[in-house]
Amino acid sequence: MPTPTTPSPISATQVSESPTERLDRLLHNAAAPLTGGLSPVSIALAVADWAWHLTTSPGRQMELAALATRLAADTFQGRDEVHTDSGASDDDPRFRHEAWATWPFNRMRSGFRNAETFWREASSVPGMTAHHAAQTEFFARQWLGAMAPANWLLTNPVVLQDAIATQGAHLREGMQHWLADTLHLPDPAATPVKRFVPGRDVAVTPGDVVYRNRLVELIRYAPQTPKVHPEPVFIIPSWIMKYYILDLSPHNSMVRHLVSLGHTVFMLSWHNPYAQDAQLTMDDYLQLGVFDALKAIGTINGKTTPVHAMGYCLGGTLLSIAAATLARDGGNETGRHLPALKTLTLLAAQTDFSEPGELGLFIDESQIGLLDNMTRGRGFLSGKQMAGSFQFLHSRDLVWTRQMREYLMGEREQPSDLMAWNADTTRMPARMHHEYLTSLYLHNALATSSYRVNGHTVSLSDIHQPVFLVGTQRDHISPWRSVYKLHHLCNSEITFVLTSGGHNAGIISEPGHPNRSYQIGTRLAHSPWIEPDKWISNTPHCDGSWWPAWHDWLAARSTLPRTARQLPGTASLGKAPGNYVMERYDD
Repeated sequence: MPTPTTPSPISATQVSESPTERLDRLLHNAAAPLTGGLSPVSIALAVADWAWHLTTSPGRQMELAALATRLAADTFQGRDEVHTDSGASDDDPRFRHEAWATWPFNRMRSGFRNAETFWREASSVPGMTAHHAAQTEFFARQWLGAMAPANWLLTNPVVLQDAIATQGAHLREGMQHWLADTLHLPDPAATPVKRFVPGRDVAVTPGDVVYRNRLVELIRYAPQTPKVHPEPVFIIPSWIMKYYILDLSPHNSMVRHLVSLGHTVFMLSWHNPYAQDAQLTMDDYLQLGVFDALKAIGTINGKTTPVHAMGYCLGGTLLSIAAATLARDGGNETGRHLPALKTLTLLAAQTDFSEPGELGLFIDESQIGLLDNMTRGRGFLSGKQMAGSFQFLHSRDLVWTRQMREYLMGEREQPSDLMAWNADTTRMPARMHHEYLTSLYLHNALATSSYRVNGHTVSLSDIHQPVFLVGTQRDHISPWRSVYKLHHLCNSEITFVLTSGGHNAGIISEPGHPNRSYQIGTRLAHSPWIEPDKWISNTPHCDGSWWPAWHDWLAARSTLPRTARQLPGTASLGKAPGNYVMERYDD
């Protein structure tokens, strides 16, 4: 195996292609940067769908013309659809400062908000497909976000006041930040990854690598209490992220929290793929990742000791597939005699992808075809390409607001462990990436009991273990209503938690974190369906972190604690955080 820091010298092209296929691939690869990696055909189809239906709908044109006239009059008077008073405070953080209530900036704000109102209405025309209507509304919002008056020096009163107060000092600092970013010059304040190194600053919970194959390392964390629950907690993070989001700094490490409460924790650390890994499949991730690791846990803890399994994001989706496979095979996957799964915990993990949120707007046949061409030559989707996609989804906060503060106000974001983790990107093998987009997002195979493992379908309805299911309120990757749909896919007892925060910050919500709250409720097995809006209105709020509630849930389903056993030295392949988490490449 190549060393963790050295990319493989093997050619990235894994599958033969004809000269014409190569021509098409090279053309599509060359055009991809011009559209931000989005399929121009998919975008053009959405625009054409909107334009043709609007062209053939004179009544709709009259409605929109009347709306535009009314909004223009409102803008002239300093009103918008949300705020009838031009001096009212704004719930949009870009316009929350009191300076936006003064003329002429209140008119600019009103005009912008009224433009948002117009395009929310205008982006949908009767007859359009829902997919194209959602795409049109999203791109209109992105264009408006780029043109917002808060982004520009002469139209942002907060920036102008700051420039006057500092005599342009912050503008000069912002220009230095812009030059550093544009010319890729070293800037210590902008490289938090160097200030949070795994094994030194983050991922420091003591443990050992106890198993390794070509795809995963399995970390077993050292007990921190005299007695531990016999049933270990087995954590499966998403393969599109480094595992240490769940073991950040000591104060917000989920792993440290669990071991401090008497749990033995095992963690998967995924290999960051090389070019020769291009043909790894979803079945490989299931077999080499989940099942091989379960076998190793059984060797250490005993095959008769069941396991509390937890999966985060796509790791939770993979855990659901694993649980359904084991249920289909009677718990005896290909004769391995794996330890049983006693409970399942799924954090921000979708199993029904029929409404996957904004990420689903860009997953159709055309987009997948473009991604296939982008990955075929190299053998993987790079971490930078994935990071760019997530930035696009959150462009207001991750692009425009950040650039305004850094380039116009001279304020670099304060580095944090979560920022460092977010910058520590990973790759995805070409074939696996194609399979999970096609099977899960495009065909929704898991929810329709048509997903295949080793050539045979699996069904989530076969899962019988109690489930602890967590959704987050502001999740654009795994919307909580989509996560909630597991309730109608299996008849297990499900304890559902809806927590404040987003996809990452809502999960990394340690006790003591300010301004955190959650709702929690349990549906017993075979109980009637409760729609999500009814659930949220009938479930009381709890202040604080949801982590203690999860610990109580695990403890109630575990046997009495026993004397902790230290790992024999011969069982260790090296200290945590291991080798795979250190694999970094210049994509």
